[in-house]
Amino acid sequence: MTPLILGLAGTSLSAEERAFFADVDPAGFILFRRNVETADQLRALTDALREIVGRADVPILIDQEGGRVARMQPPVWPAFPKAELFDRLYGVAPASAIEAARANAQAIATMLFEAGINVNCLPLLDVRQPDAHDIIGDRALGAEPLRVAALGRAVLEGMQAAGVVGVVKHIPGHGRAMADSHVELPVVTADEAELEKDLAPFITLNGAPMGMTAHVVYTAWDADECASLSAKVIGGIIRGRIGFDGLLMSDDLGMHALQGDFGQRAAGVLAAGCDIALHCSGDMAEMQAIADAVGPIGEEAKTRLDRAMATVAGRTPGTGFAELVAKRDALLEYA
Repeated sequence: MTPLILGLAGTSLSAEERAFFADVDPAGFILFRRNVETADQLRALTDALREIVGRADVPILIDQEGGRVARMQPPVWPAFPKAELFDRLYGVAPASAIEAARANAQAIATMLFEAGINVNCLPLLDVRQPDAHDIIGDRALGAEPLRVAALGRAVLEGMQAAGVVGVVKHIPGHGRAMADSHVELPVVTADEAELEKDLAPFITLNGAPMGMTAHVVYTAWDADECASLSAKVIGGIIRGRIGFDGLLMSDDLGMHALQGDFGQRAAGVLAAGCDIALHCSGDMAEMQAIADAVGPIGEEAKTRLDRAMATVAGRTPGTGFAELVAKRDALLEYA
């Protein structure tokens, strides 16, 4: 197995992709809108991915947050509310907001489970900051760390109840970045005392099964490298100060915050301490370069991967989708 999570090009696997994935044996896969068309098509695709690597529990990821980040969309799949609505409800009725967030996450996971998807890149634990770039914006669970942590915990619990692993992101916090890391490298100049606010939700939920790094430079910790490429940030802050010991993946290697060729990017995030390098585009040449640049998955990373997937082993959705959505909507009316 290689320490890679890889994307694919379309709604079904090409012969070239089948041969490549069988040879490389990536740790997991990630799906985007280009990969989802109908319920039957999607289930056939996820079944094919499992068959190729011969692992029933291979992580198959998606970004199904709700709001403006949703790969599975109407009319085939229902829309889900943006995170900001749960934050708004929390200001009126905290317990109701937590229950609504849990029910919503469980409903999302129930939908994903039926499609053969077992990992969702949610929740965001980024603390929303005034005047920051809108790349986080209404995707955040709030501007107050305790609120973000309480709602984030409910999201993790709701998804796990329906058999889907959650990924906390973007460690150690993307909420105060003044640029979109998809487009350029954000540089955060806040001092260590200020950054304690960003760390707080991640510290509270440091037992999460999986996490994703931020392609953001924090000058207080490492003025030269973004978190994904910084051994100082990963070792000292993410593993040390935060105390996160779950599976740590990089954010997408294709984002323009990173420099160098794709092999260098993959080798760089792994050398810095990420367990897994994430590559999303499905571009075969890029994936080949990445695969050529990495060795087999490390023992510690494999242990973390197995431990993360074990948190949902044997779990299946219990509560019906319609019941969960009705509960969520009734609670959100209080806002």
